[in-house]
Amino acid sequence: MPKGRTVWTGIATAAIFILLEIAALSMLHSSSALQNIWLNRFSHNVMALTWGGVEKVKNYFGLREQNDILAGRNYELFKELQHYKELERTLTAMAKLDSANLPPRFNYIPAEITAMGTNSRHNYIIIDKGSNDGIVPGSAIITPNSVVGMVYAVDKRYSYGLSLMNERVNVSARIGREGIVVPMRWDGGGTNKVVLGDIPLHLDIPAGDTVWTSGKSKVFPPDIPLGVTEGLRVIDGAVGIVDVKLFVDLTSTRYVIVAENPDRETIENLSR
Repeated sequence: MPKGRTVWTGIATAAIFILLEIAALSMLHSSSALQNIWLNRFSHNVMALTWGGVEKVKNYFGLREQNDILAGRNYELFKELQHYKELERTLTAMAKLDSANLPPRFNYIPAEITAMGTNSRHNYIIIDKGSNDGIVPGSAIITPNSVVGMVYAVDKRYSYGLSLMNERVNVSARIGREGIVVPMRWDGGGTNKVVLGDIPLHLDIPAGDTVWTSGKSKVFPPDIPLGVTEGLRVIDGAVGIVDVKLFVDLTSTRYVIVAENPDRETIENLSR
């Protein structure tokens, strides 16, 4: 190959190499710029997500703290409200006691029914007062216009009683203001139904007479209105029964009064 041609070929090759290097550097620079832009965007997104997550966590715990504060305030308001409700119930119960003209020889304590059995023939009552409040076994559980039951056992804060809807409970009742005194009991007929037993068949007991507690009991105060008679029926041709519709439905009773006769034990000892 001629010497001149070889020189020109080397120059051409060198020129092509330089152009390719320039192009490669240019592409690398361009690629680095795009890569930097992408990395910057990615890092910014990560930072944004991280910051947003941190803020959400901070807000979450901040809201939780606020919720705890609000819950505490709600609890305090609830206790205060319950205090005023209890005060209102006590005042209302005492006002009813005055209007009911209940005998002064009994001690009266307002209470609230917290549980009541209604599905058997031996139903019970639980009230929210106990020995700390002066409740003693054998006390009557009443309202100004009904007998609800009697206290059977006492805890410090609660009392367990036998409901009037219990076959073991008998109440000495009187038909009318001057009528005969007979036992009153529940026979399972309903939550507002009781019967008067031992009715002489020769007596005419009309429907609509008011039935009262007789006062011939060491447990129940006298002259509490209980209900009205619904007429006489005869069982087996020999026993007279009078159905009585109570003035209240026992299952709807919530607030009661515990009546304790301080002379009950003395009367019991004298009766032996």
